[in-house]
Amino acid sequence: MDTQDIKNRFGIIGNSPLLNRAIDVAAQVAPTDISVLITGESGSGKEVFSHIIHQLSARKHGPFIAVNCGAIPEGTIDSELFGHEKGSFTGAHEARKGYFEVVNGGTIFLDEVAELPMGTQARLLRVLETGEYLRVGSSKVQKTDVRVVAATNVEVSNAVNKGKFREDLYYRLSTVPLKIPPLRDRKEDIYLIFRKFIADFAHKYRSPGIQLDHEAQQMLINYSWPGNVRQLKNIAEQIAVLEKNREVNAERLKNYIPQETGNNLPMTIRQDAKDDLSERDILYKVMFDLKRDMWDLKKLVAEIIKDDGNVNILRENSHLFNQLHPENEYPVKASHQPLVIAPADKDNKQEYSYVKHDEEYEESLSLVERESDLIKKALKKYKGKRKLAAQELGISERTLYRKIKELNLN
Repeated sequence: MDTQDIKNRFGIIGNSPLLNRAIDVAAQVAPTDISVLITGESGSGKEVFSHIIHQLSARKHGPFIAVNCGAIPEGTIDSELFGHEKGSFTGAHEARKGYFEVVNGGTIFLDEVAELPMGTQARLLRVLETGEYLRVGSSKVQKTDVRVVAATNVEVSNAVNKGKFREDLYYRLSTVPLKIPPLRDRKEDIYLIFRKFIADFAHKYRSPGIQLDHEAQQMLINYSWPGNVRQLKNIAEQIAVLEKNREVNAERLKNYIPQETGNNLPMTIRQDAKDDLSERDILYKVMFDLKRDMWDLKKLVAEIIKDDGNVNILRENSHLFNQLHPENEYPVKASHQPLVIAPADKDNKQEYSYVKHDEEYEESLSLVERESDLIKKALKKYKGKRKLAAQELGISERTLYRKIKELNLN
């Protein structure tokens, strides 16, 4: 079966060299029993290629099942894949066959395989190497004859380097790597695919066809399509259903294509939430910001002294003080009264001195007192309405009741 026959059979549209190469690789590897790792962005059509491999293999009369590994909770993935015995865990009221047992003699397609937990990866590696596995809660070795076709939209080699994916499993799965090109690398195919989708939806919804003018066609082709064929199909359906004018120009097409900002290349999918800022990093950032504000404050005071106490400078830069003490117009540390710049005539020379109306006091650092004070203020603000006070404090109403009782605020 040549490339065009495969396209016709599986509904693949396009003549891109990268697409034709992927189809040729799938057709060549299909008659063998080796594992295949399909890589490509989300929406690029990886599952279609798994069907090609299965249907062109000697297992085409056997069962085929597609499993989205990322959609199965970590606690149940082993049971789903390998089965479990009765009573092996809470809720296991009876024994159950796993996918590897049900698909014996056929093909299993493991989509988003990079999402598998490390323990499940070890079990999968054993199946690939020996064809053996254990049901959850059983010590009896089971045998299976299943061909594994895996797929992922992440760079597995990066996951291996980060310790998120077993290196031995990666090499075992990717005996033959198969890369599906993204739609933006198949620009010559974009309008062809769009026309096919428009024709399908016109028939489905019994509506007239859609025609794009030249500028609209170019806009369609030049868009990066981060969602690939799936996104193109979605937009084609929107246009077929919503567009009243069947002649669509570039201005009308803008209403359906998202506006692009920044880099059009695909974003790296982050595997680990630990890449986010840690509490320590956030604390350092706050400290550096505070230090910068203090330097600005010192600079401001120096300018006031240099300019003979020009109050306008203080007023123009009052935001620096307010960042530190928002309760006062010109606050100073640990004082409720503003800092007053008053003239002190000496020898007929107008000089300015700083007068502090209150002595500094030592602020209480008790968490209990702070907590009690905040609750009192919130209750006073909302006139005793505890529900609104709890919302203001960012806690549940039940927690607020408990705090009021603990702190004797009734």
